[in-house]
Amino acid sequence: MTKMKPNIALVGCGSWGKNLARNLFDISALNMVCDADPKILDWVRKTYKDAKVTTSYADLISNPDINGIVIATPTHTHYALARLALLAGKHVYVEKPLARGYLQAQELTHLAGVKGLTLMVGHLLVYHPAVNSLRELIFKGELGDVRFLNSDRRNFNQQQRRDNNVIWDLAPHDISMMSYILGLEPAGIENACGWSTNSDSIIDVAHLDLNFPGDIPAHIHNSWIDPQKQVLLTVNGSKKTAVLNDSRQENKLEIYFINNDGVVQTETPGFSSDEPLRLECEHFIHCITSGEAPRSDGASGYQVVKILEEAEQKMHVANKPQMLKFT
Repeated sequence: MTKMKPNIALVGCGSWGKNLARNLFDISALNMVCDADPKILDWVRKTYKDAKVTTSYADLISNPDINGIVIATPTHTHYALARLALLAGKHVYVEKPLARGYLQAQELTHLAGVKGLTLMVGHLLVYHPAVNSLRELIFKGELGDVRFLNSDRRNFNQQQRRDNNVIWDLAPHDISMMSYILGLEPAGIENACGWSTNSDSIIDVAHLDLNFPGDIPAHIHNSWIDPQKQVLLTVNGSKKTAVLNDSRQENKLEIYFINNDGVVQTETPGFSSDEPLRLECEHFIHCITSGEAPRSDGASGYQVVKILEEAEQKMHVANKPQMLKFT
């Protein structure tokens, strides 16, 4: 007997929530959208005519027709919303990070296990075809022993909401991606530093040094102050070096090595062009119907939050630089 596709409700339909709504609709899973803004709900009514709308989260989680909840709201709301959904017996997908503290993330993971429910975290890059191609190369030993990882993630976040600092916004991508391609959780944070260049004193530039088991060092650079977006991961191995440049439209993954003549050679592995978010949404549905543990489960979400909290505690934050004034 073919299993019925679960009905999914989306909570939060802002800029990223709209992307989730599109993908959930495209796989015939979007049943309801919950948002506090009536204008957004009007947009949902016009765009996805079959989807129900509500401003009441209580009504949503008490609805017996809803099987799963996708939470795409500000980070500080993740824990409370996910906890209520799990207590109501709903499968839950939470956008990254899982929570704003590791004890909260740990509680959600435990609660999902006790209830026998799917808890999945929106670590998008573990569903990226290029990232999975790189993981396969590492696991096959194509790069040799991994010696160093460097992730550079920069954008221009001057006008968007700033309810987090830059590491809580961007570093979950880097930490989850590094952990996934290595098949290892970080042993801890070695060093962390950050700067606030804005009047709100929120950290918008940061550098993190991590260490993975086997003494594999890794570095993360996150920035909100770069107009030229950069999404670049470099993995140095004893045989070859991989560069994953997600800022490009083509040749996102390149492998570099020196041949027997001392000449640098480049390989470009192939991979599917499927949209990572579509694959992630499909995976959530699959996990609900099959009972399979998500690739980005609560435990992995908890580990990322734990590292972020450790980084924040160790972070040396420089004062806002003195501005030069010219008359």
